[in-house]
Amino acid sequence: MVAGGAGFVGAHLCQRLVHDGHEVICIDNFQTGRMCNIVHLLDDENFTCVSHDIVDPLPDLGQVDEIYNLACAASPKKYQVDPIHTFKTNVFGALNLLELALQHDATILQSSTSEVYGDPEITPQAETYRGNVNTMGPRSCYDEGKRAVETLFYDFHHARGAKTRVARIFNTYGPGMCPQDGRVISNFVTQALSGVPVTVYGDGSQTRSFCFVSDLVEGLMALMACEDAPVQAYNLGNPGEFTVREVAQHIIETLGSKSEVAYLDLPVDDPRQRCPDISRAKADLNWAPKVSLADGLRMTVPYFAGQLQRPAARLLVAE
Repeated sequence: MVAGGAGFVGAHLCQRLVHDGHEVICIDNFQTGRMCNIVHLLDDENFTCVSHDIVDPLPDLGQVDEIYNLACAASPKKYQVDPIHTFKTNVFGALNLLELALQHDATILQSSTSEVYGDPEITPQAETYRGNVNTMGPRSCYDEGKRAVETLFYDFHHARGAKTRVARIFNTYGPGMCPQDGRVISNFVTQALSGVPVTVYGDGSQTRSFCFVSDLVEGLMALMACEDAPVQAYNLGNPGEFTVREVAQHIIETLGSKSEVAYLDLPVDDPRQRCPDISRAKADLNWAPKVSLADGLRMTVPYFAGQLQRPAARLLVAE
């Protein structure tokens, strides 16, 4: 089962699992997940899509052996639309999936986030760093929701014997992202392709690390498959660190765009630096990303260009 399987990362994971011969149940409420991400899988006999919100009691979907929980909007623009539901998705949704995992003796993997480190005071961020998170701010519903879920996974393992995995995912990009996602890569590429100003928040000196989606999927599957993995969090991301300003200029130059950089006010609680220490994943999972930012962008730009050329979808209403 892949909860959030119609989302950006979830859809790539579903495709990889089906390709490898697994029977996959995708469960998604389509709040941010998109049917276009999985439509090519619908005719595959090993793929089932269920429209359902994991905040609500789960339907009986038969035996499951592995559960990937990727459900929850990850873009601030998206998760701040309904922050209470965002927090519920993290906590109530995880509770429902953890109970399901115990019922079926399934291994369950939680997609946590680098946002548990908040606005970090150290770099790179290792899993032992406890973070610098604001509990009362516009990003708190997501950041604190993910931190609460990590606690649930820890306690379900130690108190009830659940087979749990926790991945702290850093910025991920690639084909399949929503063009209106609102995050760095999707914003910069679509703006540069359209020739409009590329919007950088603050002075652009804040840093980010960008992991191509195929690398992340490999990391998630490696963590799920690692039977000897200690019950602890694993950073999954690309340790290559760039300033946001550098990324903006690189994309403009690569695309030969006429766009200029426009500087806007920095959002509340926006992290100043983000870079993963992946030593733990290298040692325990034998995993490290392979795709550079330059190569990843070369594979991503054509997708966004195609999205911008698509005609607006028509809404048909049956009478």
